Amino acid sequence: MTLQVAVVGSGPAGCYTAQALLKALPGARITLVERLPVPFGLVRYGVAADHQGTKSVTRQFERVLSHPDVTFVGNVEVGTDVSLEVLRSSFDAVVIATGLDRDRRLGIPGEELPGVVASGRVTRWANGHPDACPAPPLLGRSAVVIGNGNVAIDVVRLLAKSPSDFAGSDLPAVVASALAAARIEEIVLVGRRGVDQARFDPAMVKELTRIGGATFDIPSISTAAVSPHAVSLRHLGEHQPRGDRVTVRFRFGWSPLRIEGDARVEKVVFADSTGAEHSVATETVVSAIGFAGPAALVPDEAPAESGRLDAGLYCVGWARRGPRGTIPEARTDARHVAGVVAADLKGRGPIPGRADPYRCFAALPATDLAGWHAIDRHERATAADGRVRNKITDRRALLRLARPHLNHLEGEPA
Repeated sequence: MTLQVAVVGSGPAGCYTAQALLKALPGARITLVERLPVPFGLVRYGVAADHQGTKSVTRQFERVLSHPDVTFVGNVEVGTDVSLEVLRSSFDAVVIATGLDRDRRLGIPGEELPGVVASGRVTRWANGHPDACPAPPLLGRSAVVIGNGNVAIDVVRLLAKSPSDFAGSDLPAVVASALAAARIEEIVLVGRRGVDQARFDPAMVKELTRIGGATFDIPSISTAAVSPHAVSLRHLGEHQPRGDRVTVRFRFGWSPLRIEGDARVEKVVFADSTGAEHSVATETVVSAIGFAGPAALVPDEAPAESGRLDAGLYCVGWARRGPRGTIPEARTDARHVAGVVAADLKGRGPIPGRADPYRCFAALPATDLAGWHAIDRHERATAADGRVRNKITDRRALLRLARPHLNHLEGEPA
């Protein structure tokens, strides 16, 4: 009987795991189970719309999905449409690669005021995620972004750019229109840590020099500071465009104390390392301080070292390590966990008397690879000038495009 492995999630961790399993277990069948109708997870819906170079990794993932021993099953949520228990009884191994999708809370007074929004909400909206509220976040002429990681820099870049700066991206037209209408004039990026302890990739700060019409207000940084973060900020200060359309101010070593306002946010109060308070007037606050808790399918006490949760059950990527690491690091992690899975399966073989694994999807409106290709062709063919695709943001519309291909899953080979 052929070995069968289910990978839950088709983002970078899931696709890299499938790729590694193909090498580690020749002849095994790999099924990628995705709750959305389309694959690629974080790459499609998390990587910024103007980072098409990063998104190009999907070409590699397409080759994985097209492998004859790989099956894509979309529009199926494990835990809702099919239970994890049923999945585990139908496959010889199950790998959870769902990532994390809950924004960490600031935990300060005023966080519930209108105009305060988490970065996950912003990035899902900006990337056309089917689960995102179609209405734009409440944006004003000024914004405070709290956090100093890569997501915070992504948010700053999204808010600071003009519509013309998104040429060649897959930013949805409705998002571009909402950003243009907001006419943001000032952005203050505030981090709790000092410059040298910032979490952003220095290359992302240097990239900000490409934003036309922007001026960057950067605190004085000693020439003796040689950390990559300090060097990148000095580079930005020396090579910035100095425009009058938007001003971006960097502030380090400030911790948020409270958000104040009446009908909506009006200001944020921070404390520096001496305890002195600093008030920043604003109409919008975006919290970008990371993602909370493990994925729903992974218990809180999940052991992270090997990736093995139980006999035949594993986790990989953010579901294993938490919300940190780059896409290349996801590949390294996937190879490690795939090695653990392969060693376990070579030791015990297929589950005796296991049912055809595709029976658990038979009654579900699951999309397949052909359905995704139909969606992909439509998005590319209908893209407006200056866009690489016309990203479909509504789940029902995605399913209509994929409908001729729904639930054409083959049973297990003899």
